[in-house]
Amino acid sequence: MKIQKYGAIDIGSNAVRLLIATVIEREGKDTVFKKTSLVRVPIRLGEDVFLNQNVSDINIKRLTDTINAFKLLMETHRVINFRACATSAMREAKNGMEVAKKIKKNTGVTIQIIDGEDEATIISSTDIRDLIMADKTFLYVDVGGGSTEFTIFSNGKTIVSKSFKLGTVRLINDMVDDTMWEEVEHWIKNQTKHYTKIALIGSGGNINSIFKQSGKGQGKSLSYLYLNSYYEYIQNYSFEDRMVELDMNPDRADVIIPATRIYLSAMKWSRARKIYIPKIGLSDGIIKGLYKEEQAKNLEVNH
Repeated sequence: MKIQKYGAIDIGSNAVRLLIATVIEREGKDTVFKKTSLVRVPIRLGEDVFLNQNVSDINIKRLTDTINAFKLLMETHRVINFRACATSAMREAKNGMEVAKKIKKNTGVTIQIIDGEDEATIISSTDIRDLIMADKTFLYVDVGGGSTEFTIFSNGKTIVSKSFKLGTVRLINDMVDDTMWEEVEHWIKNQTKHYTKIALIGSGGNINSIFKQSGKGQGKSLSYLYLNSYYEYIQNYSFEDRMVELDMNPDRADVIIPATRIYLSAMKWSRARKIYIPKIGLSDGIIKGLYKEEQAKNLEVNH
């Protein structure tokens, strides 16, 4: 048996996350990926970037401190390899590359700024393959602060993937016009019209939070009716009450409403009645990628 730890840093528009995963290899058995630690810091870079086109000095400092803290955590966990990826906010920031250089200089960590298509590809390389029943069709929806990635899987294969600038941080700052919603609606309807039965797979912190509150067991789905009633229910609470009465973090209490709207719209436009929430995302895809690279290196060494 071989046990190793890998790290993934996901620098999103709403939060920055560190996932540490333990990978257990056993002779003649499937490799096990265990989530050992997940740390989330709500820096909300998107608010800077979508409003002012740049990451502010204060948030460069917060991001640097966060990356340094993550480095220490990975050292104490004895992580053998890690990768840091930045998405929508850093991608669009005029000073995105400059921020990445500053962080490299101050922490030694290289940040890869990935585009929407890369993001969708990394996410679809996760355990999602195990969840996709070969004979079914799924619309995978990953809602972030700056963008939402949509991927269609049918008969176990990736059919098409697209990223749209429709994100929760943009929505709460009123930065998404109707044409963007229309574009997404057109794309979903067009791409799903050939399929008779489709289900959604949802990923992102918001849908994970909704699923947790539903009390459903892992592997179960939520219905369109459930999600719709939840959407109506949370709108009856003010931002303050969602924090106090519904026990949400401040950076969840404001984005949960636009996030739910995106999932509901995707279900409506694809005619999906159910949504599955496997709790996987970009970080899981990064871990999978690192492990595969390690395996490839070992093969080269042993040949």
